[in-house]
Amino acid sequence: MTAPVLRRLAPAALAVTVALLAGCAPEPAPAPTARTPSVTPTGPGSPAPIETRSPQAGGPPPAASGAVMTTTVLPRDCAGILGPTARSALADVPLNDPAFGETGVLDGGSLRCVWADPGADTAKIETTIAHVAENPVIDFLNELAAIGFTCYEPDAGVRCEKTWQNERYPVTDGRTLYFRDGVLIDTQFSHLAPAGFTSGVIASLWPAGTPAAP
Repeated sequence: MTAPVLRRLAPAALAVTVALLAGCAPEPAPAPTARTPSVTPTGPGSPAPIETRSPQAGGPPPAASGAVMTTTVLPRDCAGILGPTARSALADVPLNDPAFGETGVLDGGSLRCVWADPGADTAKIETTIAHVAENPVIDFLNELAAIGFTCYEPDAGVRCEKTWQNERYPVTDGRTLYFRDGVLIDTQFSHLAPAGFTSGVIASLWPAGTPAAP
């Protein structure tokens, strides 16, 4: 199937349009708790851990920007962004262990949340929520579509997602991104993907009945 092309907008535009695929890609299936090899744990005073990124995941998203036209306030509490299903599934998983570097509210107001045990082999889910300008995001999502991400338009936003086989362990890795009203939710996971995770984060930022940006 040919990858959809996301239309780049003029800087003043607020709406995002996308060529829809025939159907929606599902949330990744839940996975049992295990351990992640991609992070080297660090002790107090040690440098931030170095993480490896699979080429399947694509590159880093555009840098967070304060000059974004938006009506959406970024959350400040990692636990508060979860829906009930994901909250229950992650109840026993450590949140924002220091081994994973700087987490919580970052400079500029972005929120980085990491659920993982630093002593694990492969089980991790990480989400960053940031204000980002539209045109760089559209260009970035087009790059992801070109390497096999499925993109569609749910809940007044644009969502792109992909799963793949972990290069070292017999587990599934993946990445899901959602963009709406100048806010990018970027979630990457390895063998830890609670059902409805991204949908719960979306609902926490834009509760039912919240109108889309004009």
